[in-house]
This record gives sequence, C-alpha cells and structure tokens, in this order.
Amino acid sequence: MSINWIGLYTMVRREVKRTLRVVVQTLVAPVISATLYIFIFGTVIGTQISAVAGVPYINFVFPGILMLAVINASFSSASSALYFMRFTRGIEEILIAPFSYLEMLFGLVGSAVMRALMVSFLILAVGVLFGAVSLLHPVLFVGYVASIAAIFAILGIIVALWAESFEQLQVMNTFVITPLTYLGGIFYSITFLPAVAVTLTKLNPFFYFADGIRFSMIGVSEASGLVGAGVIITLLIGLGILIVQLFKRGWKIRS
Repeated sequence: MSINWIGLYTMVRREVKRTLRVVVQTLVAPVISATLYIFIFGTVIGTQISAVAGVPYINFVFPGILMLAVINASFSSASSALYFMRFTRGIEEILIAPFSYLEMLFGLVGSAVMRALMVSFLILAVGVLFGAVSLLHPVLFVGYVASIAAIFAILGIIVALWAESFEQLQVMNTFVITPLTYLGGIFYSITFLPAVAVTLTKLNPFFYFADGIRFSMIGVSEASGLVGAGVIITLLIGLGILIVQLFKRGWKIRS
C-alpha cells in the first residue's frame, strides 16, 4: 500500500505553522507553567527533602513535570485541530483528499507529537537552568515522549469527535486526565504510600508514563519496564484501531 507522504507532510506542516502562529499560547505558556512547578516543587519544597529514591528531589519530580506539559500539549493540539476542522467544515477537504483513514490518524497525531516534542525540549532547557536535568538515555527519552504524546493526541481526537462545543473539549482533561496525572506518582515516590495505595497507583497507566520518562532521564524506575512498555503499546494500538473505525463509520465527521 502506497503512503501519501506529501499529504502527511502537508498536514503536519500546517499544524506546526498554526502552533508557531500562536506561540505564546502553545509554547510559552506551558514552559512558564513548568517553570513555576519546578521552582515550587523542586527548589522550594525540594530544599526540605534530602533525596527521593537516591536522587535529589528536583531531579525526581522534573520528569513528571515535563510529562504534564507533554500530555497537555498533545491533547490540546489534536483536539483543537480536529474540532476546528469540524466547526469550519474543513474536515470535508481532508475526507475528499487521497488519504486513507490511517493516514488521517497519522497526520493528526504526528502534528500533536511535533508540538509535544517542541514543548519538551524547551522545558529541558529550563530544567538545565535549575540543575534538574540528567538525560541518561536520550533515545529512550524521545521514544517515551513521542509515544505518550501519541496516546493523548488520540484521546484528543476522540474528544474532538464527541464534543459539540469548545467547553466540552476540556471535559476529559478536567475530570479524567488531571486527576489521574496527579495520582500517578509524579510528585512522590510510591515507597511513601501504604500498600493499598501502591496497588491502586500501579493500576493507573499514568504511573507507567511518568516512570518511563523518569527512567530515561535519571535511571530510576519504580515499575517494571516491560509492564510499562506493554501498557503504552496496548493503548497506542487499541486507541488507534478505535479511531480508524470511527473514521470509517464517519462518526461526527460526515453530515
């Protein structure tokens, strides 16, 4: 099966240009938020905590802070892009273009991943200023960031298909993503938790996302790498198949 590389490149380039047109909202804002997190949780609180899992507290929490920004960037990018295309009827241009449904998915997800990677590298630069960055496995780091961004881009696509208003785009972010993120061991080690809480945390996929990025950066892991990789791959394949099926049915994209 031939792949429409020109079409995919055009979709990704268009969304990257859209990201750069509103750079304050898409890139500057998440970097400022991450800087505040690093300062408060890493510098202020971190001075009162000697070490977590054998590393300075600021180094322990930085990967989770970066993950928060990656999740928000990829989810917002995909959800806003697809919803705007639905709202302006621009989705019809995509539907009549020589794209397969899988290529439509790759184009939307690829755009979100590019934005998430830009945000992650900017936050890495901020982390260097705070002395919070240690990147032991750079290739693994990029792989984890791209994979996690792809998962939340797909979730953003689902929400964009379902939403009937701009306010509804934030429903999943507010009531699902944010609570699970903060309960996923970003700001604390699971060794601080009672046994029941540890078990519940290990049922939270966000725990494996943060743990994977943390391992790629500082070499500290509190979960099985195989389990974490399995969770990520399963979500990518499962959610990807779901989106392709929704596209085939024309759910919310065909009048």
